[in-house]
Amino acid sequence: MPRAAAPAARALTAPCSGHTAAVTHGRLRHPYLDHPAPIPFAHRGGAADGLENTAAAFRRAADAGYRYFETDVHATADGKLVAFHDSTLDRVTDGTGRIAELPWKRVREARVAGTEPLPLFEELLEQFPDARWNVDVKAESALHPLVDLIARTGVWDRVCVGSFSEGRVARAAKIAGPRLATSYGVRGVLGLRLRSYSVPAALRVGAVAAQVPETQAGIRVVDRRFVRTAHARGLQVHVWTVNEPERMEALLDLGVDGIMTDRIDILRTVLDRRGAWA
Repeated sequence: MPRAAAPAARALTAPCSGHTAAVTHGRLRHPYLDHPAPIPFAHRGGAADGLENTAAAFRRAADAGYRYFETDVHATADGKLVAFHDSTLDRVTDGTGRIAELPWKRVREARVAGTEPLPLFEELLEQFPDARWNVDVKAESALHPLVDLIARTGVWDRVCVGSFSEGRVARAAKIAGPRLATSYGVRGVLGLRLRSYSVPAALRVGAVAAQVPETQAGIRVVDRRFVRTAHARGLQVHVWTVNEPERMEALLDLGVDGIMTDRIDILRTVLDRRGAWA
């Protein structure tokens, strides 16, 4: 076993954090998904104002009533886990350079929109103890630090790990076991889509959700058939990134289980109007 995986493996023998699995779509549900209504996710904390993935953005979302946050992680050159979307600092900060090639002392000097520091993911876990996090692992170098952090802090019920890379998520699941909530990557979503048309396709066992765009390259991904197939496998369907109220309404009518949005104000209004905010 790699040295970096040892803390996660040891933590699997520890008692869970007091949560028990519920039932969804006829199957046991991971405690991460313990929510009585469609899950509203604040995508990067609500990225519409330009302060994406900052403590300020997540605080604003929390103040608006959100308890599920989406974020991304990269590892610095010295192994610190930073909540940040891009591989480089250049697009949204006043800094420059690749995060993987910079030490944390350099990365922490950058400011998003010139004002807000980049947070460590561990800091966000501490600052928002009631929040649950959907974490997109953006680089292989961030995988072991993330699983180790989850194991060390015991936040198994508060984190779901996803990635475009099915292999990366599968490796996280192999290290951590069934206590770690994971979603399907691109390959898993494709397999689920094929199965929705009764085409045989291999699917990784153990995922708790399919987190997908509504369409991809002009091809519809989410329809009633896809949702029904996912639910039949005990999977929730979370759709990203939806900012228009009419699309939110249509997806909720299809029975999706969660929506990720930059426009936290609009999604709150839509769910309030439907009596579905919880």
